[in-house]
Amino acid sequence: MKLLTEEIKKKLPKLGTHDGKDPKDVPIIVKFFSPYNGWTWYASEGEEIEGTGWVFFGLVRGFESELGEFSLAELEEAKRGSLPLVERDMYFGYNHTLAEAQEKQI
Repeated sequence: MKLLTEEIKKKLPKLGTHDGKDPKDVPIIVKFFSPYNGWTWYASEGEEIEGTGWVFFGLVRGFESELGEFSLAELEEAKRGSLPLVERDMYFGYNHTLAEAQEKQI
């Protein structure tokens, strides 16, 4: 499965677009998750950076929950043998916000 589709690329606002906004007003565009370790990445912004590739901003829920940047390369490189560790939630809609993800697992 492709983690980042053309449709998602078009929907992602550029990094910094939501600076200073209330998390209740910041939509999550794409959700990535690992069925192996329970980690989840909720991206609300993203853009392709020359020399780096795609970088996202959003909530990362792992050992702790925190807002920050993560890259598509990091997600794609995570493997268990030859199997990818990270998948995209194909059924995750565009009607969730960062505040909602901060409050509970969605």
